[in-house]
Amino acid sequence: MTGVRVLEMIDKPFLGGGQVTVLTLARGLDREIFEVIVASEEGGPLVDELEKMGIRHVPVKLGKYLGLSVARTIAELLRDNAVDIPHTHGGIAGLYGRLAARKTGTPAVVHTVHGIHYLHYRNPAAKRAFIALERRLSRFTDAVVFVSAADMEKAVRLRLALPPKARIIRNGVTPIARERLRDPAAVRAELGAVGKPLVVAVSRLHRQKGVEFLLRAVPLVRAEIPDVRVVVAGGGPLAKRLGTELKALRIVDNAALLGERKDALDILAAADLFVLPSLWEGLPYVLVEAAALGKPIVATDIDGVREVIRSGATGVLVPPRDPGALAASILLLLKDKAFADSLGAAARAEIPPKFSIERMMGETESLYLEVLSRKT
Repeated sequence: MTGVRVLEMIDKPFLGGGQVTVLTLARGLDREIFEVIVASEEGGPLVDELEKMGIRHVPVKLGKYLGLSVARTIAELLRDNAVDIPHTHGGIAGLYGRLAARKTGTPAVVHTVHGIHYLHYRNPAAKRAFIALERRLSRFTDAVVFVSAADMEKAVRLRLALPPKARIIRNGVTPIARERLRDPAAVRAELGAVGKPLVVAVSRLHRQKGVEFLLRAVPLVRAEIPDVRVVVAGGGPLAKRLGTELKALRIVDNAALLGERKDALDILAAADLFVLPSLWEGLPYVLVEAAALGKPIVATDIDGVREVIRSGATGVLVPPRDPGALAASILLLLKDKAFADSLGAAARAEIPPKFSIERMMGETESLYLEVLSRKT
């Protein structure tokens, strides 16, 4: 089968996990078989990266709430471009894209769940509504992809997607070209960490990511390591609130929120220790990147993370929402360099091979051809 036109669709154009998946697929799908178009809201680093790669991007404005005019616009996009497979990523794109695909009779539909975020909504009514909506949408979805076994198990239990439609395709990470990274010493100098222990988190500033618990751990770490430097690379809706909390904790001399950074990988490469304080995850790319760089890792003991890190072997896992546990593990690894180095070396040897880009691309291409063959 040749000339298969795929539309990879996601809502926001920042570079979170779902967007990295879209970029990875757009770059890596076999050009002899697949033609790729990407749709998202306009502007932002996702669109910039697509332009650099010469991949066609179509701007679509996706509102947060259901609007039939949006679904009609996407239906026109599917028809005008003779799309064979719309592959939607995340809840908003999954809603509009699948409604549009049903309206147009698009040959096959694939949807990827990058974490089942609505299961963590504080409003029970909203949670029930999204569960009901996903059950309905999955009826006319040919494959629902999960990035972790834990998410797929939850989805099957809640009847969000049932076998054989439910599939696992774990994230794959492009090998890191170390020669293209900036000099770590120069990065550390810019971050005010010359001669100081540097702890790095690369994270959106969103409730999911638990950054406030890392900030609350900083005074506990500083009490024993006064010159520790903790930086968080990433922007998001909680930027202002977390900036206020950082000042209230009186840790401005030890911690910084760096905002959205295109050089997040350079910052990670300069770290002595990487921390992921999330409350829930699908399967975080950044853990695999940290492992590929041989960084000691402290992360929360949650679904998705447990599928990457073996606590005590390739990293240290701590309970979520626990600044004291985060601080204790950060102090352990900063003080015991031999143990930290052994964890980093083990992570580098074990984790990247399990999350190779080749496996991810092969599984995705096979799935595309499978769902199309069922309709022809």
